[in-house]
Amino acid sequence: MRSLDFSPYYRSSVGFDRMLNALGRAQRTPEAEAALPPYDVESVGESRYRITLALAGWSPDELSVITEANALLIEGQRRPASAERNFLHRGIAMQPYRCQFELADFVVVLGAALENGLLTIELERQIPEAMKPRKIDISTRGQTVWAQPRQAPVAAQ
Repeated sequence: MRSLDFSPYYRSSVGFDRMLNALGRAQRTPEAEAALPPYDVESVGESRYRITLALAGWSPDELSVITEANALLIEGQRRPASAERNFLHRGIAMQPYRCQFELADFVVVLGAALENGLLTIELERQIPEAMKPRKIDISTRGQTVWAQPRQAPVAAQ
């Protein structure tokens, strides 16, 4: 597979570095992704999402779900087995894992639940009121009311 070079975009754009870094990481992870548990990412509404991981045999105290700085980190660490077991075939993944999902701005994790071997994480895009579109009233002739621009405070000398 060919690797894409994003350096021209770094030179000609401002504020898109996180997105370009995420695209670069996505190109390099197919081998690492094979070790992760199988998962689904789905849209369940206009601004709601769900991530579901297949974690057969894992208990809630062996899992951690952490959000920080636009990232969702899911880790699994098995407790040591109390008794030695004699496996004839071992097909259920027991190794520790760590998977990370990049979250867009204003996407928050609402909660997580483990049921029937599936870890489900609910997410929602919560855009702040100041970022939502707002309608600007158009005045008629003679009724123009302009908002006064804010002036920066004068520094004391």
